[in-house]
Amino acid sequence: MGEDHIVAILRHTMETALLLGAPLLIIATVVGLVINIAQVLTSLQDSTVSTVPRLFAVAAALLVLLPWMTRRLSVFAVQVLSDFHPFVR
Repeated sequence: MGEDHIVAILRHTMETALLLGAPLLIIATVVGLVINIAQVLTSLQDSTVSTVPRLFAVAAALLVLLPWMTRRLSVFAVQVLSDFHPFVR
């Protein structure tokens, strides 16, 4: 197995991890930003006010995105493990 093959596998792994994690991070960031703006406008500085809605938003997004994420991860696993010949040499 050459260095170029290892780099290609690592690159594909990083792309898949970024693609799977990005939607949840974006949702958590947007919800957190909206809640923080609302806290600034109302002068309510309670940490649970920002944490609970962000947690619910990420959980709801995870329920919606879970089939897509599972499919994407299984395709990635099949692609990596289907061509086992370079690992044997």
